[in-house]
Amino acid sequence: MRNFSICFISFFFLFFFMLLNFFFMIYFIMNNYIILLEWEIISFNSMNIVMSILLDWMSLLFLMFVSLISSSVIYYSKSYMSSELNLNRFIILVLMFVFSMILLIISPNMISIFLGWDGLGLVSYCLIIFYQNIKSYNAGMLTALSNRIGDVMILMLISWMMNYGSWNYIFYLDFMKNDYSMMMVGMLCILAAMTKSAQIPFSSWLPAAMAAPTPVSALVHSSTLVTAGVYLLIRFNNLLLDMFFLKLLLLLSSLTMFMAGICANYEFDLKKIIALSTLSQLGLMMSILSMGLSDLAFFHLLTHAMFKALLFMCAGVVIHMMNDNQDIRLMGGLSIYIPMTSLCLNISNLALCGIPFLAGFYSKDMILEVLSMSNLNMLIFFIYYVSMGLTMYYTFRLLMYLMINDYNIMSTYNLYDEDFVMLKSMFLLLMMSLFSGSLLSWMIFSYPYMIYLPINMKLMIIYVTILGLIMGYLVSNMSIYSLNKFLMTYNLSMFMTMMWFMPSLSTYGFNYNFLKFSQNLLKNIDMGWSELYQSQGIYNIVKNYSVIFYIYQMNNFKIYLFSFILWMMIFIFMLLLLY
Repeated sequence: MRNFSICFISFFFLFFFMLLNFFFMIYFIMNNYIILLEWEIISFNSMNIVMSILLDWMSLLFLMFVSLISSSVIYYSKSYMSSELNLNRFIILVLMFVFSMILLIISPNMISIFLGWDGLGLVSYCLIIFYQNIKSYNAGMLTALSNRIGDVMILMLISWMMNYGSWNYIFYLDFMKNDYSMMMVGMLCILAAMTKSAQIPFSSWLPAAMAAPTPVSALVHSSTLVTAGVYLLIRFNNLLLDMFFLKLLLLLSSLTMFMAGICANYEFDLKKIIALSTLSQLGLMMSILSMGLSDLAFFHLLTHAMFKALLFMCAGVVIHMMNDNQDIRLMGGLSIYIPMTSLCLNISNLALCGIPFLAGFYSKDMILEVLSMSNLNMLIFFIYYVSMGLTMYYTFRLLMYLMINDYNIMSTYNLYDEDFVMLKSMFLLLMMSLFSGSLLSWMIFSYPYMIYLPINMKLMIIYVTILGLIMGYLVSNMSIYSLNKFLMTYNLSMFMTMMWFMPSLSTYGFNYNFLKFSQNLLKNIDMGWSELYQSQGIYNIVKNYSVIFYIYQMNNFKIYLFSFILWMMIFIFMLLLLY
């Protein structure tokens, strides 16, 4: 009962916090308010330690979404993790995770941002290794070490900002744009955001983080860990606008979006498909940010958070029902057995595709139309529209495998749709997946974007969507071997499946030489020379001497007589030498 009480207390606290943030956010938007609070913790001689809090419509709106999703996830965990012995520990870790994100959101100060940033990294490690097996340990270590690069960048950023006498970045956004030190700060900020938001070449940790429990995945991949980098860049966006490094970010994030879309089509693990779709959407947000459209990126960040959390929750229910099985080839016909969960899954999937008039449509459609109006080159334009088609492609493939194909796993089944705790938490997010797009578009944009395009450019999104849908239908009705013959060779498909060999490069390729070197050190030094001359060598010498002393201490007359004769011979020999 104690486990349930901590779930309910956490849920009600976060839900109340969400409502509070919602009313404050409405008031702040209506009156164009910004509040900067500074609390001087300690003043010693000339040193002041100050805690700053920035409250504006953006931080309050993001806080509202984070607390809404985390309250739903905690309520969902009450049922999903009910058989877990350490449920209290799990809930406390999730609350620490949410608190770290809140600290990051409301901080205008780089020191407190770093506390939240590092808190996210450390608590995410604890949550990923929660099930305590080899797979989760490896995934946790990969995540922690990848994020550690970003932490180092933030530390370097803090040291560069010492040139200005304050770590409150908000003071420098408007008038320090072309300063050399601020350019270094911007570059370090972009690198930190790339590690946290898993852009190429740091992408391999994000699918590996699926080793965590599904409620954690719903929280991490919607509104907390992976969005921290995007949020940091949204806050720093004014500083970064004219930087060359931002153009490089545009290329890398577009490639991330493209790569994740292709890999999701070759994946059969349900959670990894959704993780790769998150990676694709993160690439979309980062590339929009690198064009300077921070409001659009923030809009997509919030709409994406809703349907992605819902998608993970539905995946968790399906995995539970399928006897902890995550392979989509062994699923099918779920809409007959679990209609409510299937409804949530389908709506969240369609929102991800940008089907009118769900949440994802408002942000994705606006992003692609603004892109069509911009003066970017053909490569970025091509990657964007192909990635949009690939989103439809893997989504429809997933729906075919889960909903339309026949039930594949076993003759006896245990599918039921009566877990009302999970369903209630999912329905809350379902409503937001339906309405949050239109509500946010009215709230965030005080004036409408003027988009003027020829009819074919306007319909381009519909063309690629329909093409992706047809491809998804065709592929899900073929076997994987005939697909390889149909689309590409086996080697190329392996390249696509393995995330362009990024896990091999960042994990095995990077670790192998160090592990090999440490194995040689262990064999030659620890178990070789140091054994011979230190532990084993000293042990053998002491043992041999102790055996000799033991023989002497046996009080045998023969030994005394022999030693007397030996000493007499030595004495006579020495006398002969002297004379």
